[in-house]
Amino acid sequence: MKRLIDGLARFQQHVFPQHQRLFERLATGQNPEALFLTCADSRIDISLITQTNPGDLFTCRNAGNIAPAHTETSGGVSATIEYAVAILKVRDIIVCGHNDCGAMKALLHPETVEGLPAVSAWLRHAERARAVVLEKYGHLDETQLLEKVVEENVLTQLANLRTHPCVAAREETGELNLHAWVYDIQSGKVRAYDPVGRTFIDVSRTTASGAGMEQAHG
Repeated sequence: MKRLIDGLARFQQHVFPQHQRLFERLATGQNPEALFLTCADSRIDISLITQTNPGDLFTCRNAGNIAPAHTETSGGVSATIEYAVAILKVRDIIVCGHNDCGAMKALLHPETVEGLPAVSAWLRHAERARAVVLEKYGHLDETQLLEKVVEENVLTQLANLRTHPCVAAREETGELNLHAWVYDIQSGKVRAYDPVGRTFIDVSRTTASGAGMEQAHG
């Protein structure tokens, strides 16, 4: 805690004064460009990775970067999605997975979280990814399987997002685009799903070609 409190003091004394005008403007409202849904993993720093400022991104973080499908019983993630899309009118939703994801390891091996009922229940929202990977890539080794399930999971979550009425409606009118990313912690590289080639490629290549900027339908 001392480290956190010391950091807060440095922020208030040195960082905040340099950005005071920005925070004064943000104090009266927000207009984020995108909803960024990613894992709660402590190694993921959204602002650092994307080089964005406060107010640029509406964020949602949870174990496994999961977006549950729409149901009558909504939870916090669903409420966040609805608010971002219907009220804040974000134009993009990015679901970003990452390598070495503990949630995806547990998805592949559910027996490892048998004593964690909340975790087990939560991972059911990603069960489609596990089923697809085991069916298509069951011959791969453990490292390769994990890579595939991380990729398949972000696509599964895009499919889940499209069950939300507000998402489906704004995507249909072209006002909302969905994107699937995978971040590599060691290299700092990000791969985006290219719906044309149906594969994940370096996000800089997708931006240059325009391929990854379109809606990713999996």
